[in-house]
Amino acid sequence: MIDLSRDGQVHVLRFDAGENRFGPRFLDGMDQVLASLEKHDGPGAALVTVGTGKFYSNGLDLDWLGANPDRLEEYLGRVHEMYARLLELPMPTVAAVNGHAFAAGAMLTLCHDLTVMRTDRGYFCLPEVDLGMTFSPGMRAVIQARLSPGTAHEAMLTGRRYTAEQAERAGIVHRTAAEADVLPAAVELAASLAGKNGAVVRGIRTGMYAQVIEALRGPALG
Repeated sequence: MIDLSRDGQVHVLRFDAGENRFGPRFLDGMDQVLASLEKHDGPGAALVTVGTGKFYSNGLDLDWLGANPDRLEEYLGRVHEMYARLLELPMPTVAAVNGHAFAAGAMLTLCHDLTVMRTDRGYFCLPEVDLGMTFSPGMRAVIQARLSPGTAHEAMLTGRRYTAEQAERAGIVHRTAAEADVLPAAVELAASLAGKNGAVVRGIRTGMYAQVIEALRGPALG
Protein backbone atom coordinates (compact mmCIF):
# COMPACT_ATOMS: atom_id res chain seq x y z
CA MET A 1 0.00 0.00 0.00
CA ILE A 2 2.87 2.37 0.88
CA ASP A 3 6.45 1.78 -0.18
CA LEU A 4 9.49 3.83 0.77
CA SER A 5 12.62 3.51 -1.37
CA ARG A 6 15.74 5.58 -1.97
CA ASP A 7 17.08 7.26 -5.10
CA GLY A 8 20.41 8.75 -4.06
CA GLN A 9 19.62 11.37 -1.45
CA VAL A 10 15.91 11.33 -2.28
CA HIS A 11 13.41 9.20 -0.38
CA VAL A 12 10.63 8.13 -2.76
CA LEU A 13 7.33 7.35 -1.04
CA ARG A 14 4.94 5.55 -3.38
CA PHE A 15 1.22 5.17 -2.70
CA ASP A 16 -0.03 1.96 -4.33
CA ALA A 17 -3.60 1.30 -3.24
CA GLY A 18 -5.93 2.06 -6.13
CA GLU A 19 -7.35 5.51 -5.46
CA ASN A 20 -4.99 5.93 -2.50
CA ARG A 21 -7.72 7.06 -0.17
CA PHE A 22 -6.79 7.77 3.43
CA GLY A 23 -8.13 4.66 5.08
CA PRO A 24 -6.84 3.47 8.46
CA ARG A 25 -4.19 1.21 6.85
CA PHE A 26 -2.93 4.07 4.69
CA LEU A 27 -2.70 6.35 7.72
CA ASP A 28 -0.93 3.63 9.73
CA GLY A 29 1.62 3.30 6.93
CA MET A 30 2.14 7.06 6.78
CA ASP A 31 2.64 7.15 10.55
CA GLN A 32 5.47 4.64 10.27
CA VAL A 33 7.16 6.32 7.31
CA LEU A 34 6.97 9.81 8.79
CA ALA A 35 8.34 8.54 12.11
CA SER A 36 11.36 7.21 10.21
CA LEU A 37 11.90 10.36 8.15
CA GLU A 38 11.53 12.67 11.14
CA LYS A 39 14.79 11.29 12.58
CA HIS A 40 16.86 12.91 9.82
CA ASP A 41 17.67 16.52 10.70
CA GLY A 42 20.87 17.22 8.79
CA PRO A 43 21.68 17.80 5.13
CA GLY A 44 21.55 15.12 2.46
CA ALA A 45 17.88 14.14 2.25
CA ALA A 46 14.65 15.07 0.49
CA LEU A 47 11.26 13.41 0.01
CA VAL A 48 9.16 12.76 -3.08
CA THR A 49 5.66 11.30 -2.83
CA VAL A 50 3.94 9.73 -5.83
CA GLY A 51 0.85 7.67 -6.56
CA THR A 52 0.27 4.95 -9.13
CA GLY A 53 -1.81 4.69 -12.27
CA LYS A 54 -4.36 7.45 -12.74
CA PHE A 55 -4.53 8.51 -9.09
CA TYR A 56 -2.23 10.43 -6.82
CA SER A 57 -4.90 10.37 -4.11
CA ASN A 58 -8.67 10.65 -3.96
CA GLY A 59 -8.56 11.80 -0.34
CA LEU A 60 -10.78 10.69 2.51
CA ASP A 61 -12.03 7.11 2.66
CA LEU A 62 -15.73 7.90 2.44
CA ASP A 63 -16.75 4.22 2.51
CA TRP A 64 -14.93 3.74 5.81
CA LEU A 65 -16.46 6.91 7.18
CA GLY A 66 -19.92 5.77 6.12
CA ALA A 67 -19.42 2.60 8.12
CA ASN A 68 -17.92 4.46 11.11
CA PRO A 69 -19.74 7.80 11.40
CA ASP A 70 -19.12 7.96 15.15
CA ARG A 71 -15.36 8.13 14.53
CA LEU A 72 -15.38 11.16 12.19
CA GLU A 73 -13.58 13.51 14.56
CA GLU A 74 -10.93 10.93 15.47
CA TYR A 75 -10.42 10.13 11.78
CA LEU A 76 -10.08 13.76 10.68
CA GLY A 77 -7.63 14.27 13.51
CA ARG A 78 -5.41 11.56 12.05
CA VAL A 79 -5.56 13.11 8.57
CA HIS A 80 -4.77 16.54 10.02
CA GLU A 81 -1.82 15.09 11.92
CA MET A 82 -0.43 13.59 8.71
CA TYR A 83 -0.57 17.05 7.11
CA ALA A 84 1.07 18.68 10.13
CA ARG A 85 3.90 16.15 10.21
CA LEU A 86 4.63 16.72 6.53
CA LEU A 87 4.85 20.45 7.19
CA GLU A 88 7.25 19.71 10.05
CA LEU A 89 9.41 17.25 8.15
CA PRO A 90 13.13 18.10 8.38
CA MET A 91 13.82 17.92 4.64
CA PRO A 92 12.54 19.46 1.39
CA THR A 93 9.44 17.74 -0.01
CA VAL A 94 8.09 17.41 -3.54
CA ALA A 95 4.77 15.90 -4.65
CA ALA A 96 4.87 14.02 -7.97
CA VAL A 97 1.23 14.20 -8.99
CA ASN A 98 0.92 11.31 -11.41
CA GLY A 99 -2.86 11.56 -11.78
CA HIS A 100 -5.98 12.80 -10.04
CA ALA A 101 -5.50 14.70 -6.78
CA PHE A 102 -8.95 15.29 -5.34
CA ALA A 103 -10.25 16.74 -2.08
CA ALA A 104 -8.05 15.72 0.88
CA GLY A 105 -5.63 14.20 -1.65
CA ALA A 106 -5.27 17.60 -3.31
CA MET A 107 -4.67 19.12 0.11
CA LEU A 108 -1.90 16.57 0.68
CA THR A 109 -0.03 18.01 -2.31
CA LEU A 110 -0.30 21.47 -0.73
CA CYS A 111 1.57 20.20 2.33
CA HIS A 112 4.67 19.71 0.16
CA ASP A 113 7.18 22.41 -0.66
CA LEU A 114 6.91 21.93 -4.44
CA THR A 115 4.68 20.00 -6.85
CA VAL A 116 5.17 18.46 -10.30
CA MET A 117 1.93 17.49 -12.08
CA ARG A 118 1.26 15.20 -15.02
CA THR A 119 0.10 17.00 -18.16
CA ASP A 120 -1.89 14.42 -20.12
CA ARG A 121 -4.22 13.07 -17.44
CA GLY A 122 -5.50 14.02 -14.03
CA TYR A 123 -7.02 16.99 -12.24
CA PHE A 124 -6.38 18.97 -9.08
CA CYS A 125 -9.80 19.50 -7.54
CA LEU A 126 -11.45 20.47 -4.25
CA PRO A 127 -14.98 19.10 -4.87
CA GLU A 128 -16.37 19.55 -1.36
CA VAL A 129 -18.92 22.15 -2.50
CA ASP A 130 -20.42 19.57 -4.87
CA LEU A 131 -20.31 16.82 -2.23
CA GLY A 132 -22.26 18.94 0.26
CA MET A 133 -19.27 19.17 2.59
CA THR A 134 -17.55 22.09 4.25
CA PHE A 135 -13.84 22.29 5.04
CA SER A 136 -12.47 21.57 8.49
CA PRO A 137 -10.57 24.46 10.13
CA GLY A 138 -7.26 22.69 9.56
CA MET A 139 -7.94 21.92 5.92
CA ARG A 140 -9.13 25.45 5.28
CA ALA A 141 -5.94 26.76 6.84
CA VAL A 142 -3.76 24.60 4.57
CA ILE A 143 -5.55 25.71 1.41
CA GLN A 144 -5.60 29.40 2.24
CA ALA A 145 -1.95 29.39 3.29
CA ARG A 146 -0.69 27.68 0.13
CA LEU A 147 -2.91 29.21 -2.57
CA SER A 148 -3.43 32.82 -3.54
CA PRO A 149 -6.71 34.29 -2.23
CA GLY A 150 -8.30 34.31 -5.67
CA THR A 151 -7.30 30.74 -6.47
CA ALA A 152 -8.37 29.48 -3.04
CA HIS A 153 -11.75 31.19 -3.46
CA GLU A 154 -12.30 29.69 -6.91
CA ALA A 155 -11.08 26.21 -6.00
CA MET A 156 -13.11 26.00 -2.80
CA LEU A 157 -16.32 27.72 -3.93
CA THR A 158 -16.66 26.32 -7.44
CA GLY A 159 -15.05 22.89 -7.20
CA ARG A 160 -13.16 23.59 -10.42
CA ARG A 161 -11.11 20.79 -11.93
CA TYR A 162 -7.70 22.15 -12.85
CA THR A 163 -5.58 20.49 -15.52
CA ALA A 164 -1.84 20.56 -14.99
CA GLU A 165 -1.43 23.58 -17.26
CA GLN A 166 -4.25 25.45 -15.52
CA ALA A 167 -2.88 24.51 -12.10
CA GLU A 168 0.55 25.82 -13.05
CA ARG A 169 -0.91 29.14 -14.23
CA ALA A 170 -2.89 29.40 -10.98
CA GLY A 171 0.22 28.78 -8.87
CA ILE A 172 -1.10 25.48 -7.52
CA VAL A 173 1.78 23.44 -8.96
CA HIS A 174 5.32 24.49 -9.78
CA ARG A 175 6.16 22.34 -12.79
CA THR A 176 4.37 20.08 -15.28
CA ALA A 177 5.63 17.02 -17.13
CA ALA A 178 4.45 14.17 -19.31
CA GLU A 179 3.48 10.94 -17.57
CA ALA A 180 6.86 9.26 -17.94
CA ASP A 181 8.69 12.35 -16.70
CA VAL A 182 6.66 13.31 -13.63
CA LEU A 183 8.56 11.20 -11.12
CA PRO A 184 12.03 11.80 -12.64
CA ALA A 185 11.36 15.55 -12.70
CA ALA A 186 10.23 15.48 -9.06
CA VAL A 187 13.27 13.44 -8.00
CA GLU A 188 15.58 15.81 -9.87
CA LEU A 189 13.96 18.80 -8.19
CA ALA A 190 14.15 17.17 -4.77
CA ALA A 191 17.79 16.19 -5.30
CA SER A 192 18.65 19.81 -6.09
CA LEU A 193 17.35 20.73 -2.62
CA ALA A 194 18.62 17.73 -0.65
CA GLY A 195 21.82 19.46 0.44
CA LYS A 196 19.92 21.93 2.59
CA ASN A 197 20.11 21.41 6.34
CA GLY A 198 16.98 19.59 7.43
CA ALA A 199 16.73 21.26 10.82
CA VAL A 200 16.89 24.67 9.16
CA VAL A 201 14.30 23.67 6.54
CA ARG A 202 12.00 22.47 9.29
CA GLY A 203 12.53 25.63 11.33
CA ILE A 204 11.75 27.92 8.40
CA ARG A 205 8.70 25.95 7.33
CA THR A 206 7.22 25.59 10.81
CA GLY A 207 7.73 29.30 11.37
CA MET A 208 6.00 30.16 8.10
CA TYR A 209 3.09 27.81 8.77
CA ALA A 210 2.83 27.98 12.56
CA GLN A 211 -0.83 29.01 12.42
CA VAL A 212 -1.64 26.26 9.93
CA ILE A 213 -0.02 23.63 12.14
CA GLU A 214 -1.88 25.00 15.15
CA ALA A 215 -5.17 24.77 13.24
CA LEU A 216 -4.41 21.22 12.15
CA ARG A 217 -3.82 20.22 15.76
CA GLY A 218 -6.85 22.09 17.02
CA PRO A 219 -10.47 20.89 16.96
CA ALA A 220 -10.99 18.68 13.92
CA LEU A 221 -14.56 19.84 13.44
CA GLY A 222 -15.81 23.40 13.32
